[in-house]
Parts: sequence; C-alpha cells; structure tokens
Amino acid sequence: MLDSTTKRRIDTCRDILVGKVPDPKSQVEQITIALIYKFMDDMDAEAEELGGQRSFFAGEFAKYGWPRLMAPNMGGFDVLALYSEAIGKMNENPGIPALFRDIFKNAYLPYRDPETLRAFLKEIDGFTYDHSERLGDAFEYLLSVLGSQGDAGQFRTPRHIIDFMVEVINPQKNESVLDPACGTAGFLISAWKHILKQNTSPRAQGEGPGVRAGDKLTPEERATLVANIHGYDISPDMVRLSLVNLYLHGFTDPHIVEYDTLTSEERWNETADVILANPPFMSPKGGIKPHKRFSVQATRSEVLFVDYMAEHLSPQGRAAIVVPEGIIFQSGTAYKKLREMLVKTSLVAVVSLPAGVFNPYSGVKTSILILDKRLAKSCDSVLFVKVENDGYGLGAQRRAVTGSGLPEAVRLLRTFFADAAAFENGLMAHKVARAKIGESGEWNLSGERYIEASFDHAHFPVLAIGDVCQINPKKSELSGTPVDTVVSFVPMKDLAENNIDFQPQEQRALDEVLNGAYTYFRDGDVLIAKVTPCFENGKAGVARNLTNGIGFGSSEYYVLRPSEAILPELLYYFVSSPRFKEYATPAMTGTGGLQRVPRSTLELFKIPVPPIAIQQEIVAEIEGYQKIIDGARLVVENYRPRIDVQPDWPIRKLSEVCRHITDGDHQPPPKSAEGIPFVTITNIGDGNTLSFEKTFFVPESYFESLSALKRPQQGDVLYTVTGSFGIPVLVSSDRRFCFQRHIALLRPNSSIAAEFLYCLLASAQVTQQAEKAATGVAQKTVSLGALREFSIPVPDLETQRTIVAEIEAEQALVNANKQLIARFEAKIKATINRVWGGSE
Repeated sequence: MLDSTTKRRIDTCRDILVGKVPDPKSQVEQITIALIYKFMDDMDAEAEELGGQRSFFAGEFAKYGWPRLMAPNMGGFDVLALYSEAIGKMNENPGIPALFRDIFKNAYLPYRDPETLRAFLKEIDGFTYDHSERLGDAFEYLLSVLGSQGDAGQFRTPRHIIDFMVEVINPQKNESVLDPACGTAGFLISAWKHILKQNTSPRAQGEGPGVRAGDKLTPEERATLVANIHGYDISPDMVRLSLVNLYLHGFTDPHIVEYDTLTSEERWNETADVILANPPFMSPKGGIKPHKRFSVQATRSEVLFVDYMAEHLSPQGRAAIVVPEGIIFQSGTAYKKLREMLVKTSLVAVVSLPAGVFNPYSGVKTSILILDKRLAKSCDSVLFVKVENDGYGLGAQRRAVTGSGLPEAVRLLRTFFADAAAFENGLMAHKVARAKIGESGEWNLSGERYIEASFDHAHFPVLAIGDVCQINPKKSELSGTPVDTVVSFVPMKDLAENNIDFQPQEQRALDEVLNGAYTYFRDGDVLIAKVTPCFENGKAGVARNLTNGIGFGSSEYYVLRPSEAILPELLYYFVSSPRFKEYATPAMTGTGGLQRVPRSTLELFKIPVPPIAIQQEIVAEIEGYQKIIDGARLVVENYRPRIDVQPDWPIRKLSEVCRHITDGDHQPPPKSAEGIPFVTITNIGDGNTLSFEKTFFVPESYFESLSALKRPQQGDVLYTVTGSFGIPVLVSSDRRFCFQRHIALLRPNSSIAAEFLYCLLASAQVTQQAEKAATGVAQKTVSLGALREFSIPVPDLETQRTIVAEIEAEQALVNANKQLIARFEAKIKATINRVWGGSE
C-alpha cells in the first residue's frame, strides 16, 4: 500500500518541478531518472555493508556518487553541472546492467536553475531503495499523473479497468503474457500480481499483507513467470517508465523493448498465451503504412492493433483489448473485415463500458473485446455485456460511487465461459448467435442491435414502432384545406434538445410549404431529428399548440403519429431514450456530418406497450420529475454572480489590474497527431470550464515558439471575445495548452485575485460592457482595446477574498441544482427502464 509520507514526497517533487517543467510527462521522467540514480547509490552502499564493492559508481563514475550531490560544500551551480553531466553519461557506464543503461538513454536535464535542482534532489534524498512492493506502489502513484496525457489517442487505463480485464482473462503461472502497446506496463504488473495472488498461501493472523506473495511458486516457476511477461512500445520514454515500473515491482530483468508493433516484422513470428492491451486510437494524417503480413489490410491504428493481437495469440490464447466504438460498428471495409475475422475465429464477448471511463481526459466511448481461440471453436454465440456503472461517477473528477457493475460482469462472463449453451439472457448480458451477427454483412458488435433478446423480462406486450404509429403522414391528408390557411413552421433550430416541449416561432401560409421538401405534422405527433448531430443531441418533441393544429418543418425529421395504442408522450420518451440512441447510432448511413437513421431502423425498434391507464400513470410520474428539472434548470441558466459595489471602492480599468491582456496566435496553427491541445471556444463546457476531450493537437515545437504570454499558466483568466463572447474561464491547473485568437488571456497583477477577476468577468456588470463594446454583424467581437478599457471595482484583497467566498457558496447552490437535474433525469431513465422490464 502507498503510505502517506511517500505520497507527500512525490507530490512535493512535482510541486518543485512544476515552475520549470510544467508538462506532467516530463515531471514523471525527471523524478524517474533521479529515483533510479539515488537507488543505484543505495545498492552500492548496501553492497559495501555486506563486504562487497561498488559497481554503479565506480572508477571514473565514482565522482558522480549521490553523496557528492548532497555534500554541503557543493555550490548550486556545481551540483547542477555534476548532475547534468552524470545523467547524460550514465548510459555509457560499463558497471551498470543493460536495464539501467536503457533507463538513462537520452536522459537530460531540461532546466538550468540550481535552486530548483537542489530542492528537488533534497526531496529525492528522502527515498530509500528496498525490496518491498512499497516502491512499486509509489511509482504507480507517480504514473497516475500520466492520465492527463492524451497525445496520439494514448490514455492511461484506469487501474480498476485493468484489474477487471485481468480477472476476466485469468492468466496462469505457465502462460506467456504480452502487451504490444504497453505504455507504463500497467497491464503487465496487474497480470503479475494476479498470478502471485493465485499462488499465495492464506495469511496468518497478525501477518502483514504481501509477506507471502507468491510463496507457492518454486524458484524455477517464479523465474519462468518473469521471463514470460513481455511488453512493446514505440516510445522510448514509455519503455523507460515500463522498465522502472517493473523493476520496482521485483523484475530484475524486465522484458520491455522499443518496437513499432505495426510497421516492424522483427517479432512477427512471436505469439503469446495472454494479450492484454489498450492500444492507441489515433492514426497519423495519411494513416499507418504497415507491412503486408496483416490479414486485414488497413491504415487505421485501432484496426491494425486488434488484428495484430488476434493473429498473435497461441492456439489456446486469450485476450482482452480496449477498443473505440469505431471497431464496434464503423461501416468501413477494413472494420467489417476485422469484425468478421474476430467473430469467426476468436471473439467470445464484448463488454460495453460507460462513456466517461477515461474522463476528464477523454470522453471517448470504449468497449472491451474478449478473445479466446479455444472457446470460440466450441461456442456458437457471443456474449454482450453492458456495464453502466464502473464504480466511479462519470463527471470530470471520477469520484468513487457505490453499485459498480464490474463484479457482476465478471460473474456473468465466467458463467458464459463455463457453459455458454446454458447461459440465460438477462438485463445486463445477452448472448447472440455468431450466424445472426453476420446476417447483414456488417458484423456489427453493438449489443443493442440485438436488443430483442432482452425483452424476455418485459411485463407488457412488445411491438415495433411501425406497428403502433404512422411514420411521416402523407400531405394528401390536407387536400381540401384552403391554401391560405396559416400553419406553424418549425425549422431544426426551434426543436428543443432533451425536452418534450418546443415552441413554434414561425408561421407560413399553407401554399408556401405544401409542395416543398418539408415534413408535415399535426398536434399530438412526435418529431425526432434523424440526422447527425441533431439526433445524438436529443432534438425531439411532441407537437402542441400548432397554428390551426398543423405544422411543417425540416425534411430531417421523422414524424411519428401514434395510434390509439400509445400516448405521444410515452412514445417520445422511448425514442429519445439512450436505449434507442444506442440501437440506432450504429445503423446510421451516409458520410461525414450527414449520417441519418434509416427509416427501417426506426420502424423495427421494439417497445413495450402497457395499457393506456398505466401509460397515463407513467407519463404523470415522468412529468412530475420533469417539472423539478425545469425549475432547477431555470436556476442554473439564470444565475450570474452579482457583486454589490461600494461607493468607496476604486474603479480601475482592466489594463490597470492585469500585467498582460492578449489573445491567441492569429496564424492558422499547424495540426499534428500528438502534441499540445489547442483550445477553441467550443472546448468551453458547462460551468465555464475547459474540456480537452475534443481538442486537436499542435506540435510541441509550435507551442514552444509561442510567446510566453500566449501560453496559459495557472492563475490566468481566459475570456471569449468573438462569437460567443463574454465567457470567462479560470485556468486552475498547470496543464499545458494553447488557444485560438477568439479567446483573450488576462494575467492579473498583485492588486487583484484571479478568482475575483473571474467573478467580475462573469458578472452582469461586465457582461453589459461587453455587449455594448461588441462590434460586427455576422460574428460580434470585443476588441482587445475595448476589453482593456472595461471598468471594474477593485476593493482590497481581503474584501475580494470575502466576496469570492460568498460567490463560491452561491455557486455551490447552483451546483446542487445541477446535481438535482442529474438525479431526476436518472429517475426518468429508471422509470422508462422499469417499463422495459428493468429495475430502477
């Protein structure tokens, strides 16, 4: 277990470095190099105590010994010169094993501040090398900061997801284990711990944890186990971190190599009994250029990685692979061929994970493919498991919550593996015949496509939507209606998102719209957008209060006219439910931003149809919840911090309280597959926070070439000045990013607290000034010159802090309303699930 002292020491090291080394990945590398440097000296000292000789710091390298760095008579610049020279030459040291030479390969000191280095090394001096698992746990904690690194689609897999995958695959002591995109070796270490646990005697009373770890293994078995664990990674930095991580977990000779899994053939003929991986999702511009030995010809990295792993399993091999949704349902030829190959040869289960598993660094939706070449030969079905709760909230902070579905998922998977034929479908998991998956030729791996299997538990008759309503009623119904009849017109922008009600804003004469490419509807009809992104965003509603009861609108709607068997309100809740979206999204056709839900997909979607009296009760219950949501939403949408300005407060211009006011680079930024996030206004989310989920990247060289004033730092305030102007964002972390020219950066001076400046910029007083200063027609802009002239009240710092505390208390109430919205939206979802036969 990680003790608090070690955790604090690691945090302190990062705090010392952050001013000179703001990038978390570089911080981890510097701490790693310093720790190994210190530990080599510790091992030399231990050897001397036991009567041996120094080997790491001997001969010409003796001058670099750790005590020299700590000597009180060494000046700051002397320490800087000695340490910098030492880490640069250490990989040439003939007295150290190849493992340590690899760790110091290309090592360097990225800053030249002697005081920072001395403070850093003093903190490192508090670490001592021992042979316990404590250092391994400490290093894993250090590596956890790499979760913030999303370059090239690489995201650190959460520990509980790694452990879940390992538990499902259940590697054994005599099996070879491989991660071909190993990152920091998290999967390999979890597999190692799992095997040790399987081969450990019960702990005696009063005995500490880990004392007997792997005590049932013979020395030969333990040596074989270590030799059987392998990892590849294309990044030398990741190889270094993996080597250290494994070494600190007891691997004296870890097998991690720098290797391009997708383009090199050197290790193509090697196989493994167990493969565990979360490979990179992103492909460079132009795609990967692999060799020709892959069975699926592709240029996308996610396709090639999955193909590689499937092809490199031994005849009895098993694998668990994290994949993006493209692998599950993309219609491209390579994706379909890959899925066909998997279903026919090795796929036994697909586990769908919640969309927020990688928050706050990526909102990408992922699944886990479970492969088993032996089981697939004897099993004619594939199990689909849907995990809705992984034990952590899906917000940015990912706080632990109760009710994790992972243990039940493990139980269901093991039950299926033991006897697939006898497995009974349920709400969380259902099996689908391999032949059925291939019927359409799409080989779609979205479990929702085969949702009918779960209706065994519904309490009411189950009917297709096409059986209970008319889709897109004919305009011929209006024959005989005077052509000058005024009707409502509802363009896409007027259809609300995630709200049953919408207000028709426009009116037109019937003869203006009757012969156009518009949809036709009446009061009581249900409208749902069929085109992306409107469909995914929840644009749908029930038509009410139409002029003369008639409406026309976008051709991108489906109009559903319910029969007497179903209420329009309940029909709306069904077609706007996550279940329908998950069912329909994989079936969308078209390209780019014009994908649409096919009519047949809508018509064939099956829903439970209770008696009308029960439908009325259900709708009344949901409407009660919706009223609470609407009330809370009013609070959230209308709250703005207000500061009661006192007459004696000095009024200052923004230019007088800020050291700098600037904006982003005016030149189009160069894009890259990895590097530094580039923030635009669209990346500002709810609560005036930055979301890095959908940023693109710019090269590190471009970022470094920017003026320091265009590189945000903690304590700056961003302020949108073009288009959606007037939105402030407090930069509250040291994460590196750059931003577009439509955003201004304000760097406050010592006269104003950053939090107070943020509150002022969010207040009605400043918003009014922004609205008055904005110029332009198509896209209004607040110029930097105008922004610098904004007048703000500036009380003393103590008063500022008091005001900020009051506003934060108000914000807490607003946040409570946000939680209320989420809670009652969950109640609506639970009510709909109950109708479908699920539990609340």
